[in-house]
Amino acid sequence: MNYWLVKSEPFKYSWEEFLQDGWTYWDGVRNYQARNNLKGMKKGDQVLFYHSNKGLEVVGISEVIREYYQDPTTEDDRWVVVDLRPVETLETPVSLSQIKNDGMLIDIALVKQSRLSVIRLEKKHFDTIVELGRKNA
Repeated sequence: MNYWLVKSEPFKYSWEEFLQDGWTYWDGVRNYQARNNLKGMKKGDQVLFYHSNKGLEVVGISEVIREYYQDPTTEDDRWVVVDLRPVETLETPVSLSQIKNDGMLIDIALVKQSRLSVIRLEKKHFDTIVELGRKNA
């Protein structure tokens, strides 16, 4: 199993909307590194949902339910999507400042490549963030 983090601006697509929808395809990725990360996702992989721009916090856990396919919002075959479903809302969102101040997390791509919208995480980093979201409640 692999672990990931995806970013969404909450005014465009929020965790609450995702919960209401029950699933979504993750579209709009137009960066090659992020696209390659989408292509690396496998069914069952766990994905943290991060509110970017406003909020700057990890708010929930989702799961890949369909591996990559052509992005239906474009005819350009370079771009792909995956299907995700929500799994768990974190009891307390984990802020970017918490992540930056945690010595275990200081080198993750969320901190080092802040503009990347789809990020691969090591299991230990995923687990640390989830623990913070459960422990702070």
